[in-house]
Amino acid sequence: MRNHVSGGRSCHGPLPRGISEYALMTERETMHIPTPLNWEQAAAMPLTSAVVFDMLVSQGRIKSGEWVLITGVTFGVGVTALSMAKALGAKVIGTSGSQDKLDQLKIMALMSVFALANPIFMMPLATDNKGVDIVINTVGGTVFAECIRSMAFEGRLATVGYVDGVLKAEIDIEALHSKRLTLFGVSNKLRTQQQRSGAIPAFKAQILPLVEAGRIVPMIYKTFPFEQLLEAKAAVDAN
Repeated sequence: MRNHVSGGRSCHGPLPRGISEYALMTERETMHIPTPLNWEQAAAMPLTSAVVFDMLVSQGRIKSGEWVLITGVTFGVGVTALSMAKALGAKVIGTSGSQDKLDQLKIMALMSVFALANPIFMMPLATDNKGVDIVINTVGGTVFAECIRSMAFEGRLATVGYVDGVLKAEIDIEALHSKRLTLFGVSNKLRTQQQRSGAIPAFKAQILPLVEAGRIVPMIYKTFPFEQLLEAKAAVDAN
């Protein structure tokens, strides 16, 4: 979503039901557009970036040097998580069922270590048998057990989606107990407006400077004119 505020300064921010020509938001939810971004990049940033900030920083407590595993790294949230985690100093492993998309990320020098299309993860091996500190699960129940298996001591697992449609999975209680794991969900569906906007000041302070410095750059796959909204929706649905 984009808009203009008094004085001609550009601003943007996250909105529910944001597919519209005009919308209202509170001043607290607005953000100045970082200088390097064009309108399309600015429009692509607030929603996924706010969700990823919630996963990695607010709940994930990410630290520089930690290992992050992103299942479905080539999805929109996955690519944003990859870019933000790297900018925050993490080491990233990504998995995807699309080798072509993985190759695009490697060409753009976004993948820092591995890109694994095989759903049987090799995280302990990749991390010198330590495991990963944070898991971002965008896929769903089909990979949940492997996500648990991949985690390090005091690891954190964020569930942000289930594109596989599998809403149930077994939990390794022993691993949860012995490794002191933290499992949490990331969704704004039941949150109030105040809760949704609560992390925006921290997001502005910690993430916008990284965008301004060019260390986080929103990736645009394709743009559509507003009149082709149905075609745009079909492209999203087609993954």
